[in-house]
Amino acid sequence: MKLYNTLTRKKEEFIPLEEGKVKMYVCGPTVYNYFHIGNARPFIIFDTLRRYLEYRGYKVTYVQNFTDVDDKIINKANEEKISADEVASKYIKEYFIDADGLGIKRATIHPRVTDNIKEIIEFVKDLENKGYAYVVDGDVYFDTKKFKDYGKLSKQNLEDLEAGARIEINDKKKNPMDFVLWKSKKEGEPGWNSPWGEGRPGWHIECSVMSRRYLGDTIDIHAGGQDLTFPHHENEIAQSEARSGNQFARYWLHNGYINVNNEKMSKSKGNFFTVRDISKEFDLEVVRFFMLSAHYKNPVNFSDEMLKQAGAGLERLYNTKGKLEFLLEKLSGNLKEEEKNLLDELDKYKQRFIESMDDDINTADAISVIFELARFINSNLNEESSLEFAKRSYDLFVELTNVLNIVNKEKEEALDEEIQNLIDQRTKAKKEKNFALADEIRDRLLDMGIVLEDTRQGTKWRRV
Repeated sequence: MKLYNTLTRKKEEFIPLEEGKVKMYVCGPTVYNYFHIGNARPFIIFDTLRRYLEYRGYKVTYVQNFTDVDDKIINKANEEKISADEVASKYIKEYFIDADGLGIKRATIHPRVTDNIKEIIEFVKDLENKGYAYVVDGDVYFDTKKFKDYGKLSKQNLEDLEAGARIEINDKKKNPMDFVLWKSKKEGEPGWNSPWGEGRPGWHIECSVMSRRYLGDTIDIHAGGQDLTFPHHENEIAQSEARSGNQFARYWLHNGYINVNNEKMSKSKGNFFTVRDISKEFDLEVVRFFMLSAHYKNPVNFSDEMLKQAGAGLERLYNTKGKLEFLLEKLSGNLKEEEKNLLDELDKYKQRFIESMDDDINTADAISVIFELARFINSNLNEESSLEFAKRSYDLFVELTNVLNIVNKEKEEALDEEIQNLIDQRTKAKKEKNFALADEIRDRLLDMGIVLEDTRQGTKWRRV
Protein backbone atom coordinates (compact mmCIF):
# COMPACT_ATOMS: atom_id res chain seq x y z
CA MET A 1 0.00 0.00 0.00
CA LYS A 2 1.31 3.44 -0.94
CA LEU A 3 0.32 6.79 0.54
CA TYR A 4 1.21 10.28 -0.65
CA ASN A 5 3.23 11.82 2.16
CA THR A 6 3.01 15.62 2.31
CA LEU A 7 6.28 15.61 4.26
CA THR A 8 8.28 14.04 1.41
CA ARG A 9 6.01 15.11 -1.49
CA LYS A 10 5.88 11.58 -2.90
CA LYS A 11 4.03 8.29 -2.62
CA GLU A 12 5.67 5.98 -0.14
CA GLU A 13 5.16 2.38 0.79
CA PHE A 14 3.12 2.34 4.00
CA ILE A 15 5.05 0.50 6.70
CA PRO A 16 3.63 1.00 10.22
CA LEU A 17 5.87 1.32 13.24
CA GLU A 18 4.48 -1.89 14.71
CA GLU A 19 3.50 -4.80 12.52
CA GLY A 20 -0.26 -5.20 12.22
CA LYS A 21 -1.04 -1.98 14.13
CA VAL A 22 -1.64 1.61 13.02
CA LYS A 23 -1.63 4.76 15.16
CA MET A 24 -3.65 7.47 13.43
CA TYR A 25 -4.58 11.03 14.46
CA VAL A 26 -7.05 13.19 12.54
CA CYS A 27 -7.81 16.80 13.47
CA GLY A 28 -11.41 17.14 14.58
CA PRO A 29 -13.87 20.04 14.70
CA THR A 30 -13.97 23.18 16.78
CA VAL A 31 -17.38 22.70 18.36
CA TYR A 32 -19.12 26.07 18.27
CA ASN A 33 -21.61 25.30 15.48
CA TYR A 34 -22.69 22.58 13.07
CA PHE A 35 -19.76 21.49 10.93
CA HIS A 36 -19.73 22.53 7.27
CA ILE A 37 -19.29 20.61 4.04
CA GLY A 38 -15.58 21.48 3.89
CA ASN A 39 -15.07 19.84 7.30
CA ALA A 40 -17.00 16.80 6.12
CA ARG A 41 -14.49 15.88 3.44
CA PRO A 42 -11.53 14.97 5.69
CA PHE A 43 -13.87 13.29 8.19
CA ILE A 44 -15.22 11.03 5.39
CA ILE A 45 -11.90 10.46 3.60
CA PHE A 46 -9.89 9.46 6.63
CA ASP A 47 -12.74 7.42 8.06
CA THR A 48 -12.53 5.48 4.79
CA LEU A 49 -8.75 5.06 5.12
CA ARG A 50 -9.26 3.77 8.64
CA ARG A 51 -11.92 1.30 7.41
CA TYR A 52 -9.68 0.12 4.59
CA LEU A 53 -6.74 -0.43 6.93
CA GLU A 54 -9.02 -2.50 9.15
CA TYR A 55 -10.27 -4.41 6.09
CA ARG A 56 -6.64 -5.27 5.31
CA GLY A 57 -6.21 -6.67 8.79
CA TYR A 58 -4.63 -3.82 10.74
CA LYS A 59 -5.68 -2.93 14.25
CA VAL A 60 -6.16 0.85 14.04
CA THR A 61 -6.12 3.17 17.03
CA TYR A 62 -7.88 6.23 15.66
CA VAL A 63 -7.88 9.49 17.59
CA GLN A 64 -9.99 12.49 16.54
CA ASN A 65 -10.15 15.42 18.92
CA PHE A 66 -12.78 17.98 19.80
CA THR A 67 -11.49 21.54 20.24
CA ASP A 68 -13.80 22.65 23.04
CA VAL A 69 -12.06 25.84 24.15
CA ASP A 70 -11.47 28.49 21.51
CA ASP A 71 -12.24 32.15 20.72
CA LYS A 72 -15.21 31.15 18.54
CA ILE A 73 -16.68 29.02 21.33
CA ILE A 74 -16.17 31.80 23.88
CA ASN A 75 -17.82 34.35 21.58
CA LYS A 76 -20.77 32.01 21.02
CA ALA A 77 -21.11 31.45 24.76
CA ASN A 78 -21.11 35.18 25.44
CA GLU A 79 -23.72 35.75 22.71
CA GLU A 80 -26.02 33.08 24.11
CA LYS A 81 -25.22 33.88 27.75
CA ILE A 82 -24.26 30.29 28.54
CA SER A 83 -20.93 28.71 29.43
CA ALA A 84 -18.33 27.69 26.87
CA ASP A 85 -18.67 24.12 28.12
CA GLU A 86 -22.42 24.18 27.38
CA VAL A 87 -21.76 25.40 23.84
CA ALA A 88 -19.13 22.72 23.24
CA SER A 89 -21.19 19.90 24.73
CA LYS A 90 -24.20 20.87 22.62
CA TYR A 91 -22.27 20.84 19.35
CA ILE A 92 -20.37 17.66 20.15
CA LYS A 93 -23.78 15.96 20.32
CA GLU A 94 -24.78 17.62 17.05
CA TYR A 95 -21.49 16.51 15.48
CA PHE A 96 -22.31 12.88 16.12
CA ILE A 97 -25.78 13.24 14.57
CA ASP A 98 -24.29 14.53 11.32
CA ALA A 99 -21.30 12.18 11.43
CA ASP A 100 -23.63 9.21 11.82
CA GLY A 101 -25.59 10.42 8.79
CA LEU A 102 -22.36 10.55 6.79
CA GLY A 103 -21.48 7.00 7.84
CA ILE A 104 -18.46 8.08 9.88
CA LYS A 105 -17.36 5.50 12.42
CA ARG A 106 -16.70 6.62 15.98
CA ALA A 107 -13.01 7.19 16.68
CA THR A 108 -11.28 4.86 19.10
CA ILE A 109 -10.87 7.95 21.29
CA HIS A 110 -12.55 11.36 20.96
CA PRO A 111 -10.57 13.49 23.45
CA ARG A 112 -11.62 17.00 24.47
CA VAL A 113 -9.03 19.71 25.04
CA THR A 114 -10.49 20.60 28.43
CA ASP A 115 -9.92 17.04 29.63
CA ASN A 116 -6.21 17.40 28.87
CA ILE A 117 -5.28 20.70 30.54
CA LYS A 118 -2.88 19.06 33.02
CA GLU A 119 -1.04 17.30 30.18
CA ILE A 120 -0.93 20.51 28.12
CA ILE A 121 0.63 22.45 31.00
CA GLU A 122 3.25 19.72 31.51
CA PHE A 123 4.05 19.70 27.77
CA VAL A 124 4.50 23.49 27.64
CA LYS A 125 6.64 23.36 30.79
CA ASP A 126 8.89 20.78 29.10
CA LEU A 127 9.32 23.09 26.10
CA GLU A 128 10.17 25.99 28.41
CA ASN A 129 12.73 23.89 30.29
CA LYS A 130 14.35 22.84 26.99
CA GLY A 131 14.65 26.46 25.87
CA TYR A 132 12.04 26.33 23.09
CA ALA A 133 9.43 28.47 24.86
CA TYR A 134 9.48 31.88 26.51
CA VAL A 135 7.03 33.77 28.71
CA VAL A 136 5.78 37.33 28.25
CA ASP A 137 3.11 38.73 30.63
CA GLY A 138 1.56 35.33 31.28
CA ASP A 139 1.56 34.28 27.59
CA VAL A 140 3.90 31.46 26.53
CA TYR A 141 5.31 31.42 22.98
CA PHE A 142 7.20 28.83 20.96
CA ASP A 143 10.51 30.19 19.65
CA THR A 144 10.50 29.06 16.01
CA LYS A 145 14.12 30.12 15.42
CA LYS A 146 15.23 27.54 17.99
CA PHE A 147 13.72 24.69 15.90
CA LYS A 148 16.03 24.26 12.90
CA ASP A 149 13.56 22.21 10.83
CA TYR A 150 10.71 24.70 11.05
CA GLY A 151 8.92 24.77 7.67
CA LYS A 152 9.82 21.23 6.59
CA LEU A 153 6.18 20.19 6.08
CA SER A 154 5.14 23.25 4.05
CA LYS A 155 8.56 23.27 2.33
CA GLN A 156 9.34 26.87 3.19
CA ASN A 157 12.23 28.29 5.16
CA LEU A 158 11.64 30.58 8.09
CA GLU A 159 12.83 33.72 6.28
CA ASP A 160 10.41 33.13 3.38
CA LEU A 161 7.56 32.45 5.78
CA GLU A 162 8.24 35.65 7.68
CA ALA A 163 8.45 37.67 4.46
CA GLY A 164 5.30 36.26 2.91
CA ALA A 165 2.97 35.79 5.85
CA ARG A 166 0.33 38.19 7.03
CA ILE A 167 1.18 38.23 10.71
CA GLU A 168 -0.79 39.81 13.51
CA ILE A 169 1.18 42.66 15.03
CA ASN A 170 2.28 41.53 18.46
CA ASP A 171 5.07 43.33 20.30
CA LYS A 172 5.35 40.46 22.75
CA LYS A 173 6.86 38.02 20.25
CA LYS A 174 10.59 37.66 19.73
CA ASN A 175 10.03 36.63 16.10
CA PRO A 176 7.03 37.19 13.79
CA MET A 177 6.44 33.44 13.23
CA ASP A 178 6.47 32.50 16.92
CA PHE A 179 3.14 31.06 18.04
CA VAL A 180 1.31 30.97 21.33
CA LEU A 181 1.33 27.85 23.48
CA TRP A 182 -0.54 29.26 26.48
CA LYS A 183 -2.74 32.38 26.61
CA SER A 184 -3.23 34.47 29.72
CA LYS A 185 -6.86 34.79 30.74
CA LYS A 186 -8.92 37.77 29.65
CA GLU A 187 -12.12 38.94 31.27
CA GLY A 188 -15.11 36.76 30.37
CA GLU A 189 -12.97 33.80 29.32
CA PRO A 190 -12.58 30.38 30.96
CA GLY A 191 -9.19 29.78 32.51
CA TRP A 192 -7.06 27.25 34.37
CA ASN A 193 -4.28 27.74 36.89
CA SER A 194 -0.78 27.29 35.50
CA PRO A 195 2.84 28.16 36.38
CA TRP A 196 2.41 31.29 34.19
CA GLY A 197 -0.85 32.41 35.74
CA GLU A 198 -4.47 31.70 34.92
CA GLY A 199 -5.06 31.04 31.23
CA ARG A 200 -5.92 28.54 28.52
CA PRO A 201 -4.14 26.57 25.78
CA GLY A 202 -3.25 27.92 22.37
CA TRP A 203 -4.76 26.08 19.41
CA HIS A 204 -1.72 24.24 18.06
CA ILE A 205 -0.57 22.69 21.33
CA GLU A 206 -3.70 20.64 21.89
CA CYS A 207 -3.23 18.13 19.03
CA SER A 208 0.42 17.50 19.93
CA VAL A 209 -0.52 16.79 23.52
CA MET A 210 -3.51 14.56 22.81
CA SER A 211 -1.65 12.65 20.12
CA ARG A 212 1.21 12.00 22.52
CA ARG A 213 -1.09 11.06 25.40
CA TYR A 214 -3.16 8.52 23.50
CA LEU A 215 -0.73 7.32 20.79
CA GLY A 216 2.83 8.03 21.99
CA ASP A 217 5.64 10.32 20.83
CA THR A 218 5.69 8.93 17.27
CA ILE A 219 2.59 7.98 15.29
CA ASP A 220 2.05 6.39 11.90
CA ILE A 221 -0.44 8.75 10.23
CA HIS A 222 -1.49 12.32 10.91
CA ALA A 223 -4.22 13.65 8.62
CA GLY A 224 -6.48 16.60 7.99
CA GLY A 225 -7.55 19.19 5.44
CA GLN A 226 -5.03 20.89 3.17
CA ASP A 227 -5.66 24.17 4.98
CA LEU A 228 -4.11 22.71 8.14
CA THR A 229 -0.71 22.04 6.56
CA PHE A 230 0.47 25.48 7.60
CA PRO A 231 0.55 26.73 10.25
CA HIS A 232 -1.29 24.14 12.35
CA HIS A 233 0.51 20.95 11.36
CA GLU A 234 3.82 22.74 10.90
CA ASN A 235 3.55 23.99 14.46
CA GLU A 236 2.56 20.58 15.75
CA ILE A 237 5.75 19.12 14.28
CA ALA A 238 7.90 21.87 15.77
CA GLN A 239 6.61 21.64 19.32
CA SER A 240 6.31 17.82 19.35
CA GLU A 241 9.77 17.11 17.96
CA ALA A 242 11.37 19.87 20.03
CA ARG A 243 9.98 18.29 23.18
CA SER A 244 10.64 14.61 22.41
CA GLY A 245 13.58 14.67 20.00
CA ASN A 246 11.72 12.04 17.96
CA GLN A 247 9.85 12.17 14.65
CA PHE A 248 6.25 13.16 15.38
CA ALA A 249 4.36 11.54 12.49
CA ARG A 250 5.75 9.35 9.70
CA TYR A 251 3.02 9.93 7.10
CA TRP A 252 1.18 13.23 6.66
CA LEU A 253 -2.00 13.13 4.55
CA HIS A 254 -4.01 16.15 3.43
CA ASN A 255 -7.18 16.28 1.34
CA GLY A 256 -7.93 18.91 -1.30
CA TYR A 257 -10.28 21.86 -1.01
CA ILE A 258 -14.00 22.03 -1.78
CA ASN A 259 -15.47 24.71 -4.00
CA VAL A 260 -19.20 25.39 -3.99
CA ASN A 261 -20.70 26.09 -7.41
CA ASN A 262 -17.18 26.72 -8.74
CA GLU A 263 -16.36 29.30 -6.07
CA LYS A 264 -14.45 29.09 -2.82
CA MET A 265 -16.87 28.54 0.03
CA SER A 266 -17.36 31.57 2.27
CA LYS A 267 -20.14 33.09 4.33
CA SER A 268 -19.74 36.42 2.55
CA LYS A 269 -20.54 34.81 -0.81
CA GLY A 270 -23.60 33.06 0.58
CA ASN A 271 -22.35 29.63 -0.50
CA PHE A 272 -21.50 28.39 2.99
CA PHE A 273 -23.38 25.20 3.82
CA THR A 274 -23.40 23.08 6.94
CA VAL A 275 -23.96 19.34 6.70
CA ARG A 276 -27.16 19.91 8.67
CA ASP A 277 -28.38 22.31 5.95
CA ILE A 278 -27.64 19.76 3.23
CA SER A 279 -29.34 16.93 5.13
CA LYS A 280 -32.67 18.73 4.70
CA GLU A 281 -32.53 18.13 0.93
CA PHE A 282 -30.24 15.14 0.43
CA ASP A 283 -29.62 11.83 2.15
CA LEU A 284 -26.18 12.21 3.72
CA GLU A 285 -25.10 8.86 2.25
CA VAL A 286 -25.24 10.67 -1.11
CA VAL A 287 -22.78 13.25 0.28
CA ARG A 288 -20.43 10.46 1.38
CA PHE A 289 -20.68 8.80 -2.04
CA PHE A 290 -20.02 12.13 -3.76
CA MET A 291 -16.90 12.77 -1.64
CA LEU A 292 -15.51 9.32 -2.39
CA SER A 293 -16.16 9.66 -6.13
CA ALA A 294 -13.11 11.92 -6.52
CA HIS A 295 -9.52 11.33 -5.46
CA TYR A 296 -9.07 12.84 -2.02
CA LYS A 297 -6.13 15.04 -3.01
CA ASN A 298 -8.00 16.71 -5.88
CA PRO A 299 -10.23 19.76 -5.39
CA VAL A 300 -13.93 19.01 -5.87
CA ASN A 301 -16.82 21.20 -6.95
CA PHE A 302 -19.87 20.83 -4.73
CA SER A 303 -23.31 21.68 -6.14
CA ASP A 304 -26.90 20.47 -6.11
CA GLU A 305 -26.42 19.09 -9.62
CA MET A 306 -23.34 17.10 -8.58
CA LEU A 307 -25.22 15.68 -5.59
CA LYS A 308 -28.13 14.68 -7.81
CA GLN A 309 -25.74 12.86 -10.13
CA ALA A 310 -24.15 11.14 -7.14
CA GLY A 311 -27.60 10.15 -5.88
CA ALA A 312 -28.48 8.62 -9.24
CA GLY A 313 -25.24 6.63 -9.25
CA LEU A 314 -25.82 5.41 -5.72
CA GLU A 315 -29.37 4.38 -6.64
CA ARG A 316 -28.01 2.21 -9.48
CA LEU A 317 -25.84 0.37 -6.99
CA TYR A 318 -28.81 -0.08 -4.65
CA ASN A 319 -30.78 -1.51 -7.57
CA THR A 320 -28.03 -4.06 -8.20
CA LYS A 321 -28.07 -5.03 -4.55
CA GLY A 322 -31.85 -5.29 -4.67
CA LYS A 323 -31.65 -7.58 -7.69
CA LEU A 324 -29.17 -9.80 -5.87
CA GLU A 325 -31.37 -9.98 -2.77
CA PHE A 326 -34.38 -10.79 -4.96
CA LEU A 327 -32.53 -13.63 -6.71
CA LEU A 328 -31.15 -15.05 -3.46
CA GLU A 329 -34.73 -15.72 -2.39
CA LYS A 330 -35.68 -17.34 -5.72
CA LEU A 331 -32.66 -19.38 -6.81
CA SER A 332 -31.35 -22.77 -5.74
CA GLY A 333 -28.61 -25.22 -6.63
CA ASN A 334 -24.84 -25.47 -6.62
CA LEU A 335 -22.41 -23.80 -9.00
CA LYS A 336 -22.89 -24.74 -12.63
CA GLU A 337 -19.98 -25.68 -14.87
CA GLU A 338 -20.34 -22.57 -17.05
CA GLU A 339 -20.30 -20.37 -13.94
CA LYS A 340 -16.84 -21.45 -12.80
CA ASN A 341 -15.08 -19.07 -15.19
CA LEU A 342 -17.36 -16.29 -13.98
CA LEU A 343 -16.04 -16.80 -10.44
CA ASP A 344 -12.55 -16.04 -11.74
CA GLU A 345 -13.95 -12.76 -13.07
CA LEU A 346 -15.35 -11.95 -9.62
CA ASP A 347 -11.90 -12.47 -8.10
CA LYS A 348 -10.44 -10.01 -10.61
CA TYR A 349 -12.86 -7.29 -9.51
CA LYS A 350 -11.79 -7.76 -5.90
CA GLN A 351 -8.11 -7.57 -6.82
CA ARG A 352 -8.64 -4.42 -8.88
CA PHE A 353 -10.53 -2.81 -6.01
CA ILE A 354 -7.65 -3.55 -3.63
CA GLU A 355 -5.10 -2.24 -6.16
CA SER A 356 -7.06 1.03 -6.43
CA MET A 357 -7.28 1.49 -2.66
CA ASP A 358 -3.62 0.53 -2.22
CA ASP A 359 -2.73 3.33 -4.63
CA ASP A 360 -3.04 6.24 -2.20
CA ILE A 361 -6.68 5.53 -1.28
CA ASN A 362 -7.95 6.00 -4.83
CA THR A 363 -11.63 5.75 -3.95
CA ALA A 364 -12.62 7.17 -7.35
CA ASP A 365 -11.11 4.17 -9.15
CA ALA A 366 -12.41 1.82 -6.46
CA ILE A 367 -15.97 3.05 -7.08
CA SER A 368 -15.45 2.59 -10.82
CA VAL A 369 -14.56 -1.04 -10.13
CA ILE A 370 -17.75 -1.44 -8.08
CA PHE A 371 -19.82 -0.09 -10.99
CA GLU A 372 -18.10 -2.53 -13.35
CA LEU A 373 -18.88 -5.32 -10.91
CA ALA A 374 -22.50 -4.19 -10.87
CA ARG A 375 -22.66 -4.35 -14.68
CA PHE A 376 -21.10 -7.81 -14.61
CA ILE A 377 -23.70 -8.98 -12.09
CA ASN A 378 -26.59 -7.49 -14.05
CA SER A 379 -25.34 -9.13 -17.26
CA ASN A 380 -24.61 -12.58 -15.90
CA LEU A 381 -27.17 -13.22 -13.17
CA ASN A 382 -30.74 -14.19 -13.96
CA GLU A 383 -33.41 -16.67 -12.96
CA GLU A 384 -31.38 -19.49 -14.56
CA SER A 385 -28.33 -18.88 -12.35
CA SER A 386 -27.36 -21.05 -9.41
CA LEU A 387 -27.87 -19.92 -5.83
CA GLU A 388 -24.18 -20.43 -5.16
CA PHE A 389 -23.12 -18.07 -7.94
CA ALA A 390 -25.67 -15.48 -6.81
CA LYS A 391 -24.43 -15.73 -3.23
CA ARG A 392 -20.77 -15.39 -4.21
CA SER A 393 -21.66 -12.32 -6.30
CA TYR A 394 -23.70 -10.82 -3.47
CA ASP A 395 -20.99 -11.46 -0.87
CA LEU A 396 -18.34 -9.71 -2.97
CA PHE A 397 -20.61 -6.76 -3.79
CA VAL A 398 -21.38 -6.26 -0.09
CA GLU A 399 -17.74 -6.78 0.92
CA LEU A 400 -16.46 -4.04 -1.38
CA THR A 401 -19.24 -1.53 -0.74
CA ASN A 402 -18.86 -2.06 3.01
CA VAL A 403 -15.21 -1.02 2.83
CA LEU A 404 -16.40 2.39 1.62
CA ASN A 405 -19.47 2.21 3.87
CA ILE A 406 -21.91 2.78 1.01
CA VAL A 407 -25.01 0.87 -0.19
CA ASN A 408 -25.65 -0.58 3.24
CA LYS A 409 -28.83 1.15 4.38
CA GLU A 410 -32.03 -0.83 4.66
CA LYS A 411 -34.34 0.30 1.90
CA GLU A 412 -38.00 0.76 2.73
CA GLU A 413 -39.79 -2.40 1.63
CA ALA A 414 -43.30 -2.10 3.00
CA LEU A 415 -45.85 -0.80 0.54
CA ASP A 416 -49.16 0.38 1.84
CA GLU A 417 -52.23 -1.50 0.72
CA GLU A 418 -53.28 1.02 -1.92
CA ILE A 419 -49.95 0.90 -3.77
CA GLN A 420 -49.78 -2.89 -3.64
CA ASN A 421 -53.32 -3.12 -5.02
CA LEU A 422 -52.38 -0.83 -7.91
CA ILE A 423 -49.35 -2.98 -8.77
CA ASP A 424 -51.53 -6.09 -8.70
CA GLN A 425 -54.14 -4.39 -10.93
CA ARG A 426 -51.45 -3.40 -13.42
CA THR A 427 -50.07 -6.94 -13.52
CA LYS A 428 -53.59 -8.25 -14.23
CA ALA A 429 -54.18 -5.59 -16.91
CA LYS A 430 -50.99 -6.59 -18.71
CA LYS A 431 -51.99 -10.26 -18.67
CA GLU A 432 -55.33 -9.25 -20.20
CA LYS A 433 -53.45 -7.13 -22.78
CA ASN A 434 -55.16 -3.99 -21.49
CA PHE A 435 -52.00 -1.94 -22.01
CA ALA A 436 -53.75 1.43 -21.80
CA LEU A 437 -54.91 0.65 -18.26
CA ALA A 438 -51.44 -0.72 -17.37
CA ASP A 439 -49.82 2.51 -18.55
CA GLU A 440 -52.37 4.59 -16.68
CA ILE A 441 -51.61 2.73 -13.44
CA ARG A 442 -47.85 3.12 -14.02
CA ASP A 443 -48.28 6.89 -14.41
CA ARG A 444 -50.44 7.07 -11.31
CA LEU A 445 -47.81 5.22 -9.29
CA LEU A 446 -45.13 7.53 -10.65
CA ASP A 447 -47.13 10.49 -9.35
CA MET A 448 -47.05 8.77 -5.96
CA GLY A 449 -43.25 8.50 -6.12
CA ILE A 450 -43.12 4.80 -7.12
CA VAL A 451 -41.13 3.72 -10.17
CA LEU A 452 -41.86 0.26 -11.63
CA GLU A 453 -39.35 -1.90 -13.45
CA ASP A 454 -40.54 -4.92 -15.43
CA THR A 455 -37.87 -7.61 -15.27
CA ARG A 456 -37.69 -11.28 -16.14
CA GLN A 457 -38.01 -11.92 -12.43
CA GLY A 458 -41.27 -9.94 -12.25
CA THR A 459 -42.24 -6.35 -11.50
CA LYS A 460 -39.87 -4.55 -9.17
CA TRP A 461 -40.41 -1.12 -7.64
CA ARG A 462 -38.42 1.66 -6.04
CA ARG A 463 -39.20 4.99 -4.46
CA VAL A 464 -37.94 8.25 -6.00
